[in-house]
Amino acid sequence: MITRSLGNNFININGMGLGTWAIGGPWTKNGSQLGWGNIDDRESIRSLNRALDLGVNFFDTAPNYGAGHSEKILGQAFADRRDEVIIATKFGTLIHEGDRKVSEYPDHQELLTKIRQDCEASLRRLETDYIDLYQFHMGVYPLAEAVEVRHILEELVAEGKIRGYGWSTDDLDCAQTFAEGENCVAIQHNLNVLMDAPEMLEVCEEYNLASINRGPLGRGLLTGKYKVDSKFPENDNRHRDKFHDQWAVPILERLDDLREVLTNGGRTLTQGALGWIWARNPRTIPIPGFKTVDQVEENINAIKFGPLSEEEMRQIDQILSR
Repeated sequence: MITRSLGNNFININGMGLGTWAIGGPWTKNGSQLGWGNIDDRESIRSLNRALDLGVNFFDTAPNYGAGHSEKILGQAFADRRDEVIIATKFGTLIHEGDRKVSEYPDHQELLTKIRQDCEASLRRLETDYIDLYQFHMGVYPLAEAVEVRHILEELVAEGKIRGYGWSTDDLDCAQTFAEGENCVAIQHNLNVLMDAPEMLEVCEEYNLASINRGPLGRGLLTGKYKVDSKFPENDNRHRDKFHDQWAVPILERLDDLREVLTNGGRTLTQGALGWIWARNPRTIPIPGFKTVDQVEENINAIKFGPLSEEEMRQIDQILSR
């Protein structure tokens, strides 16, 4: 089994988690659809429990995902198994549960005063009295104001509401600002075989943080199921031109070049992509998404194959001219 720690041996977890953006269902932010299409809550709950039965104990969610729906599904699934799971959720946006809408707070002071209220709302939806990892869910934020956010998180740790905190960001300065906090244990950032993040990994090394990896399968593109011209439902965020330009084109144009290496030894493309992340750095924790039990099982079976070999990693770097 591949194992990892959040921070300095703060919480030991298995080396792969699961992300729950997809099971939040449709939701919008500023009029844009950011969900992953229609969902089946019963299948979501079966999938979560199947993952836990197979040894995955780390689950990442956010109030954004379905405007609270994803958190509620985790709460229902693990109501009787809370002591078996490590739950990470987030904060930083205004949630309108009934309308399935998310918006930004009007100003910093409003966000600052609502962090505790938002934490309590997540605790309610998750049916728990503590959060293992609480992450700031703003991609970038003024650094001086972020220090004020960090101060409140330290207070929440002292009060036992959260066990540790982090930032979901791809901005190095933001990551370093939080990393200086005593109870910061992780940075969540994009990482996959075609979207490396060497500088962010260096930050995690320097500050002894876990590297939680969103987008490990390129939002589904690294599974080999899609083409550049694949169409998605209008209530799926991948329907947007932004997804096509920033994700589909750069990933799918190179995927065939990597196929032979990633599927070496009987791996699926999915399992090879996850194996690359484990081989990339000992702090990495990929959190692939899912909608079905079958997807969960394929993801978890990657653990049987383990990290790619040094030779396979060298071949990939050579193919990508890195």
